[in-house]
Amino acid sequence: MTFRISQRGKEYLEAEQTLLRAAQTMTDQHVAGQLKALAEDYERRFAC
Repeated sequence: MTFRISQRGKEYLEAEQTLLRAAQTMTDQHVAGQLKALAEDYERRFAC
């Protein structure tokens, strides 16, 4: 099955990937956890 993602959806997914990369380089685990949570929220909302 093929899904079509809107331009906005693509932008949110790119933002999610950026947040995850940033979280992986963080030394502050609290901030990294918040970035990961935000990325997961983006994925739930926009990866249909």
